[in-house]
Amino acid sequence: MNVIDNSKIQENDIDLGLLLSVLTGTKDSPLIFYYDGRPVKPGYHVTEVKAGQFSGLDCGANPEAWAEIFIQLWDIEEGDRTHMPAGKFHAIIRKVTDHVQLDGSAKLTFEVSDGVRPMQLYCAAMPVLRAGAVHVTLSPRPASCKPRDRWLAEQQASCCGPSTGKSACCG
Repeated sequence: MNVIDNSKIQENDIDLGLLLSVLTGTKDSPLIFYYDGRPVKPGYHVTEVKAGQFSGLDCGANPEAWAEIFIQLWDIEEGDRTHMPAGKFHAIIRKVTDHVQLDGSAKLTFEVSDGVRPMQLYCAAMPVLRAGAVHVTLSPRPASCKPRDRWLAEQQASCCGPSTGKSACCG
């Protein structure tokens, strides 16, 4: 079975360990997630954190296996609350680890809903500390064809890899 290598996650698709390591030094800073071009409301809640081990068969009949962590955000306005401090988010995740084993290198998916619109899936970009707050942009998690993705990665590696002696990608 092919195991998806989460260590090759892109800058716009970080893992939980990276997110938590950035938040460690910013515990008092507000944590603001952005999705669909707007920030979450100041009253947002982390309503659920789930960890899963998945196995499946891709469209090329290749077996796959991966770990994934889902963090559910409820995007609501609640009284005069401000955006959650990064330290509180970190503490919520730490509390979850008392009951659920979380692999810091697992694929990280955010499930976001305002309680009216259907929940949507997002991946997280590298957090940015700006104007005293931690900003995390969430992008819609697209579907992909794993055989095609592997083929493209192989093509890029053969074009740009050390065996060719080229310092820049051809293309």
